[in-house]
Amino acid sequence: MSGGGVDTRRTRAEILLVLAVTFGISGIRALLRLADALIDPVPLNEQQVALSTTQSHSLWLDLGLQLCSAGVLLAYGGLALFLLAGDGIRLLAPTWRDLGWGAVLAAVIGLPGLALYAAAVHLGLSREVIPTTLEHPGSEIPVLLLWSAANAFGEEIVVVMYLLTRLRQLGWGLPAALAASSVLRGSYHLYQGISAGFGNIIMGVVYGWFYWRTGRVWPLVIAHFLIDAVAFVGYSALGGDLSVLGL
Repeated sequence: MSGGGVDTRRTRAEILLVLAVTFGISGIRALLRLADALIDPVPLNEQQVALSTTQSHSLWLDLGLQLCSAGVLLAYGGLALFLLAGDGIRLLAPTWRDLGWGAVLAAVIGLPGLALYAAAVHLGLSREVIPTTLEHPGSEIPVLLLWSAANAFGEEIVVVMYLLTRLRQLGWGLPAALAASSVLRGSYHLYQGISAGFGNIIMGVVYGWFYWRTGRVWPLVIAHFLIDAVAFVGYSALGGDLSVLGL
């Protein structure tokens, strides 16, 4: 037990279990996928990876499968919130100010992130990322928005709110906690390429610092949603042609 009454052994075990069934195992899988891409004779920047793909040729089966996949991400966040609630830590209701901060954070991360991605592809440090290859026009936009929301909620609740809260309870200081959270975020994006890992580490530092200082996670969820929604829906609206963006 720590001085604050935290059962350190149980808390460490809980963190390991949560990460083992959520983004920790995703990080290991992404690292292995990056290793596989690097040993491929095709240069990294000539390989493609799609983020949102069709799971069935049947519209209704595809929609059901997309809902199941998004539901898993939402459940990740729900599990983390359930465990935190056992200590009386609850998700605060969103406010209009959260929306404003979310838009600011989206701009701060999203615009430099696009430039970093473009440079990384040219330098051979990233795969060509295809935001969506969905085949059903009638459900494409709703599915993309659902995925954006599920990714944002699951990642920010687990990787920022849950992990930083638990590490703070264990007595970790800001630098160490930010390092753990941001490296975790970078790890499960490595399947996109080396640059994606580093870019998301930077994102993790910014988002983690914001949460550590404010205690509010909704701006991060909103910012993440906006970044993903613009990427997914924008790509779809352009018909898969990113040449207008210089990509």
